[in-house]
Amino acid sequence: MGMVMTDQQLIAQLYGASLITAEILYHMPDHPRLLQSFYWQDYDIAPKFPKLGAFLLFWNNNIDGPLYKVKVMSKRLVSPAEFRFVDGQLTLH
Repeated sequence: MGMVMTDQQLIAQLYGASLITAEILYHMPDHPRLLQSFYWQDYDIAPKFPKLGAFLLFWNNNIDGPLYKVKVMSKRLVSPAEFRFVDGQLTLH
């Protein structure tokens, strides 16, 4: 099963968004000495990552597991095309 990119995701990438993956390590609420991992993925704009920041703020305000560490990885999937103008003419026979 392949992932299907929506028009909205493509447009976001053309305006500078990258695919962001965040590995979030947090303390388990019932066992604070144990760490659990959670992976979050979305399109966001580096280096400020506003969507990730909003998600982490939501986490701090609504989730019982206190954050320990967040590791962020990003990959730009689509970039604007590069054009090079060449002076010349090609004739096919």
